[in-house]
Amino acid sequence: MGNNKKEKNVDKNLQNVVEDLEQVKVNSFHAQQIQQDTNDRRHQDALNHDE
Repeated sequence: MGNNKKEKNVDKNLQNVVEDLEQVKVNSFHAQQIQQDTNDRRHQDALNHDE
């Protein structure tokens, strides 16, 4: 690759895309963890009501 401005812009655009994808992955994982906590609480609540 050369050092012209257009190629540098393409590299920067790809870098931004990668950063966005990494952020989505982190947010998706966090959302799944929050949902699992909610499910765990509901399950425990159901067990407590069975007694």
